[in-house]
Amino acid sequence: MNTILLHPTDVLFFRDGRPMGGASSGQGAAWPLPNVINHAIHAALHRAGFDGVHKHVPGRSSSTRDFSEENRESHGRVFGSLTSAGPFPVCTNGVADTWFFTRPTDADDSGKSVLFPVKPVGASSLPRPLKYAVGNSKAPSKESPKNWWSEGAWNAYLGKTQNDDLASFKSDSDFADTEHVYGIEISEESGSVVDGQFYSAHYLRLRPGWGLGVFSEAWDKDLNGDLVKKLLNGSGNQIITGGQQRVCTAECQATERLPLPVGATITGTRVKWVLLTPAIFPEINEHKGGWLPSWVDNDGNVQLLDGPGKNYAQRHKVPAGNPIKAQLVAAITGKPITVTGYALPNSADPDRQVGGAKSTHLAVPAGAVYYFEAASEADAKSLAAALNWHGSNTNPTTIRNRRSTLMGEKGFGLGVCTNWDFHSANS
Repeated sequence: MNTILLHPTDVLFFRDGRPMGGASSGQGAAWPLPNVINHAIHAALHRAGFDGVHKHVPGRSSSTRDFSEENRESHGRVFGSLTSAGPFPVCTNGVADTWFFTRPTDADDSGKSVLFPVKPVGASSLPRPLKYAVGNSKAPSKESPKNWWSEGAWNAYLGKTQNDDLASFKSDSDFADTEHVYGIEISEESGSVVDGQFYSAHYLRLRPGWGLGVFSEAWDKDLNGDLVKKLLNGSGNQIITGGQQRVCTAECQATERLPLPVGATITGTRVKWVLLTPAIFPEINEHKGGWLPSWVDNDGNVQLLDGPGKNYAQRHKVPAGNPIKAQLVAAITGKPITVTGYALPNSADPDRQVGGAKSTHLAVPAGAVYYFEAASEADAKSLAAALNWHGSNTNPTTIRNRRSTLMGEKGFGLGVCTNWDFHSANS
């Protein structure tokens, strides 16, 4: 997978789904969600004009899709293999680039967990299927911890190293500023000012020495190569990202491993999973979704396997995996993030001939923490391998697991695992 650094040439504009007008500025200076950068790379691949790329047949069910060459040529979609993750803030001022990730919700600026599950004493009002509330081990404080941690700080939090020299904590203002701009609506018909129609907007300006770090690849089986690497194979590459056609220079780097925090070695039967990127869990039939992962049933039982699924195993003639015996027992998720967008019409795509607003989803934010109890240490290790973005590989060069039900290919649902223990009040 390619490691890409994006350096903005000007301010950036990443608005959410809220309207812009009067006192509402639309939150255009928000840190971009993973789908925004994925769409930017997808558009750049289209503009590149590659010849002979593989075309995917549109449709949902393989039993009803038309795989004829004529249909593929007339309605086929290209670049369906594109995957990405990020963006993450990256400091380029030092000897080596330092990547930053959202702070775990259960930790403070000490780099350690301060929130722990508490064993119940009596009846509780916890939502099903949770068993334990989460208590704070610190005295109350009005101070807000810094919300961006370096990879070194994450490693210390996960219990992998005690080298504090590698730990660094940043706030939004340490690497970005918000600029305010006011404007007047222009009539599309007359090209003149519309009386009384004003808007305000926020723009994101990164400080010198900072960039946006992204991982991406798009393997094309017809060309037998990675189209993202082919797109960014020289100097002066540019990616248009966000609203208002803002430009970033793109630098593709060769790395031995992805600079993402790697999960800790699991001991015992308690596993904690922390999100590095947001995750979307929609409502499916009787499963309520929202904060509850789609792969956890309404009783808290994990529905993941310790190996390939049944259909994959049949296709590749390998043994299918066995169910992982574990339960979700506690969670800290925070406020949801709104994920939305707008699709432009495309006459060549039968699903996008009209265009318009995309479906709005509520995502669990990065930094959310889920606590699990497994039936055995072997089940706990299998669960961690299924939830870690890198699986069981401790020197990863690619992303193996994306545990978001929707938009996993766009970078949602990446997380890492470590051990957890009960609050000291239970000891």
